[in-house]
Amino acid sequence: MGDIISIGTEIWRGGVNTWDCDEMGHMNVRFYVTRATEGLAGLAAELGMPFAFALHANATLLIREQHIRFLREAHAGASLHMTGGVISISETEAWLLQVIYHSDSGEPAATFQTRVAHVTARDGLAFAWPDAILKRAERLMVEVPPYAAVRSLTLSPVESQASLAKADALGMQNIALGAIMPQECDVFGRMRPEQFIGRVSDGIGRLVQPLRKIVSDNAGISLGPIGGAVLEYRLIYLDWPMAGDRVTVRSGLQGADSRTMRVLHWILDPETGKAWGTSEAVVITFDLDARKVVPISDTARALLLDQATPGLTL
Repeated sequence: MGDIISIGTEIWRGGVNTWDCDEMGHMNVRFYVTRATEGLAGLAAELGMPFAFALHANATLLIREQHIRFLREAHAGASLHMTGGVISISETEAWLLQVIYHSDSGEPAATFQTRVAHVTARDGLAFAWPDAILKRAERLMVEVPPYAAVRSLTLSPVESQASLAKADALGMQNIALGAIMPQECDVFGRMRPEQFIGRVSDGIGRLVQPLRKIVSDNAGISLGPIGGAVLEYRLIYLDWPMAGDRVTVRSGLQGADSRTMRVLHWILDPETGKAWGTSEAVVITFDLDARKVVPISDTARALLLDQATPGLTL
C-alpha cells in the first residue's frame, strides 16, 4: 500500500478493549461503527456543530448510508485514531470520509464513506446547511484515497424493495429477532447506528457457518480452525427504530467468486413488515491460525451458488 499519509483532521483517538473483540479474535464490526459514530461527533464539531449529538441540540447529523472497508485487523490492546473530512456537500446532505488508523504503524484499519443529512434533532427533518457550516466544509474537503474507495460494491442509488412479505416470498433466513432496548438508543430516542450492523453480526453465524463449511471442505488444502471476516460493507438506513420497537434480520447469499461471498441483509419491522434498513457485505472464509483467506474452489463455488437466493437486492 506504500507510505500512508493521514487524510483530513483528527476527530477521535482511543483503542481496542478485550470486550470489543469477537470469536475471531479481532474487533467486531459493531465497535468499528461505534467508533465511527463517536468520530462523527468530532467531525460535526469541526463543521461548527459541537453539540450536534447533545440532548439540547436543535440540529444534528442523521446517517443515511455508509460504505465501510475493513483493511487490517485490530486486536485487543491496539491503539487507534481517526481522521475525517468532507468529500462533497449539497443543500441538506454531505458525504463524509472517516479513516481509522493503527496509531503505532500509521496503517489504515478501516475506512468509512458516510452520507449524512442535516436534520432537526427530534423530528429528523432535513433542512439547509447554514452558510457558516458550508464555509467550514470548504476547509475540510478531502479526496477519497484509493484504499477507501468502493471496490466490490457500488454506491449507486437504490430504491429498496425490502419488506417482510418479500423476504418470506424469497425464503430469506431469519438470523436475528428482538426488541430495541432504551440503552441501545441515542439521546433523541433513535436506535444507535452500531445496532444495525450489530444485530446482523449477532445472527450471521446461522447464515454463513454452513457456507464456510462448503468452502473449507472443498478447499483441497490443510486448514486450521475456520472463521470469517468482512472486507467491505454497504449499509442503507431507511428508518430509525425507537425503544420498544422490534427488529428481525432476514438474510441470504447473493453470489460468490474465487475468494469472496456476497451476502445481503434486510433489517425489518416484524409488526408492520417495513424495512428499517438494508445492507450488503463482501465476506471471506478465514483460516484462524494462518490469518489468511481460504480460497473458494470451483467445486465450492458451484455448491454455494446452489444456496444463493435468486432476485436478492438491497
